[in-house]
Order: sequence, then structure tokens, then C-alpha cells
Amino acid sequence: MRSRNPVFSRRGFSRDNGYAGFDAAPQAGGPAVATQGNPYAQQAGNPYAQNPYATDPYAQQGAGAPPAPVTTAGRMTMDDVVARTATTLGILVVTAALSWALLPVDDANINRSYGIGIGAALVAMVLAFVQSFKRRPAPALILSYAALEGVFLGVLSSIVDNRIASGAAMQAVIGTMAVFTAVLVAYKAGWIRVTRRFYGFVMAAALGFVLLMAVNLLFAVFGGGDGLGFRSGALGVVFGVIGVILGALFLALDFKQVEDGVAYGAPREEAWLAAFGLTMTLVWIYLEFLRLIAILNSND
Repeated sequence: MRSRNPVFSRRGFSRDNGYAGFDAAPQAGGPAVATQGNPYAQQAGNPYAQNPYATDPYAQQGAGAPPAPVTTAGRMTMDDVVARTATTLGILVVTAALSWALLPVDDANINRSYGIGIGAALVAMVLAFVQSFKRRPAPALILSYAALEGVFLGVLSSIVDNRIASGAAMQAVIGTMAVFTAVLVAYKAGWIRVTRRFYGFVMAAALGFVLLMAVNLLFAVFGGGDGLGFRSGALGVVFGVIGVILGALFLALDFKQVEDGVAYGAPREEAWLAAFGLTMTLVWIYLEFLRLIAILNSND
């Protein structure tokens, strides 16, 4: 399965001719099995896809020979994903808090602070693309992305909170946490089942959403005002809700990717990519909540 997150689209999480693990039944912690649904089976350089008895001196001595122990060292675990994600989000929160405190958004400084925030966002986007096309995860790039994204979120949140809607940032944080928790519970309970049809629907909806937002931005840049109005007024509220829902669906895809990676014995370094993808999805949801709150309060 290919995630909409670029970090999952070319790594071991998706080396399955398109849809890994949708209908497979992997066992967490077990050796990778060379099957069509296993994205790590027969992968070059993956020691976990090898026959565990290949170096067993008893392997050719009959059925009664003791098997060689199968080691799980070096494989990604859920604890690895949680730890890396907590580190990445922790750095993002710290830099967001610092930028909020150190970059004032009063009338005299708002342009400078906003410019710094936009610059940080652009550099973070470049780092995200660089990491996405690297063959191996680079923790320094991922953490730098988180730090710069935090600067942007801190400035933007401060502007919305201080100049449009008091308390908007905390409301957006609570909304993001609520969506994450709800999707996680629904996914673990089996209420959300990630299938090929589910994946196709999410990707088609995301493509349409992004294209509409791009067209709206072009009209706003060259025509002035709010463009086609997709990000303001009643239409802005509708598209804000759609954006939050899409973020929730992306979370389900990310959970599936992490689950498959753990179950199929992905290398431990892949936990950084999982953290990267989850962080980008949570940032998406937070921004949509923040935009939605700003629109609702500006219409009062």
C-alpha cells in the first residue's frame, strides 16, 4: 500500500507492487515471509527476509535437528515508532512555543514575524522533499523539519490566537488530539478497515481537494480577495471540515503502514519515517482546525 505521505511511498512500507499487506495476515515479531503481500520479503539488503535456517549447521541434518533461533534485533517495534514520534513532536512543540514567545505579532512586528514563519515553512518543505527522496531516513533532516515547522506553526498560531480568536490554538490542539484518539480507537477496534477501495477513495478525494485549493490560491494571487471563496465564509467552513476529515483518513492509512512495518519486520530505522509521516499528518489536521476556527470567528 502506498501512503499519501511521500516518506512512505518509496520505502519498504510500499515495496509490494502497490498495495502491501491489505489482505495479508502477518505476525508481529515473526520473520518476514516471501509472499506477494509482504513488502519486506526478498528485499535487497533486508536481513530479515532471509531464511532463518540458512546458517544453521543443523539445517541439513533432518527434521529432528534443533532450529536456529530467530532474532528480532534491529527490527522496528511499536515502541520505536512511539519514541521517534514523541521526539519529533516534542521538538515541534518546543520551537512553536519559542517562536510564539520570541516573535511578537503586534502591528509593528507582525510582518517581520510572519515573514520568518513563512520562510521557516518553505525551508521545512524543502527538507521534507529531500528526506522523501533519500534512500535511508536521516534523523537530522526529520528533526530539522520538525523544528522549522514548529516555528511556522508558532507564528501562525500566535497571529490567529491574538488577532482573530482568543484560545484558537488550544482549541486546535484539542481538536487534533481528539481526532487522533478517535481514529486510533476506531482503527484498533476494526471499525476502520484499510482496503484498496478505501485507499483509492482517500487518494482521489485528496487529489481533488489539493487541486481545488491550488486553483483557489491562483485566483487569490492574480485576482485578489479570497479567490473563489473556498477558504472563507460558508464555503471555507465546508472545506475546513473536509480537510479535517481527510486528515483523519490519512491517519488511518498511516496506522496501517506502521502496523505492516512492525508485523513484517521492517528495519528499526524505518521508525523515523513513521514518525515523519505521522507528524506531517498531525500538522495537516492542526492547520485545518486552526483555519476553521479562524473562519468561524471572523464571521461573528
